[in-house]
Amino acid sequence: MKIRKISFSEIEKLKQISEITFIETFAEENTESDMTAYLNKELSIEKLSLELKNKDSAFYFAVRKSQVIGYLKVNLGSSQTEEVHKNSLEIERVYVLKEFHGMHVGRMLLEKAIELANSQNSEFVWLGVWEKNHKAIRFYEKNGFKPFDKHIFRLGEDEQTDIMMKLDLRGSKV
Repeated sequence: MKIRKISFSEIEKLKQISEITFIETFAEENTESDMTAYLNKELSIEKLSLELKNKDSAFYFAVRKSQVIGYLKVNLGSSQTEEVHKNSLEIERVYVLKEFHGMHVGRMLLEKAIELANSQNSEFVWLGVWEKNHKAIRFYEKNGFKPFDKHIFRLGEDEQTDIMMKLDLRGSKV
């Protein structure tokens, strides 16, 4: 398996894996209208194009035997979705196709984010995870992340609570 940076020419693949993994992860717990609204707004070609062009954001594919099986999106500086700390890296998205869960793909993507944060001399890595996504919360806790706050994530018309979690890379406290 390989983790590699996404090129702009792969935007259609990015849209496809983004939609599939988001639906696999959240459709069961949310309304179709909220899911559709989110997909149309946040995972549109237009929005993904802007994100891919942003110098403070980066996307990476997890590839197995030439098949894209997951992806990672990270943000630095003003591209972060919250003003948490000036010297941090946000993991905005880590998604893996359901059929590849349990194969350490998420761990590899997480390790890539930590590698990027260390290369930027970030003090910590942080993310938001839906409070109802217990599997993801356990995954992040198992990998050293600790809750530090909450924020609202809007899925269509539904305001949901995300638990904000961080991994301290320098032994300092935020």
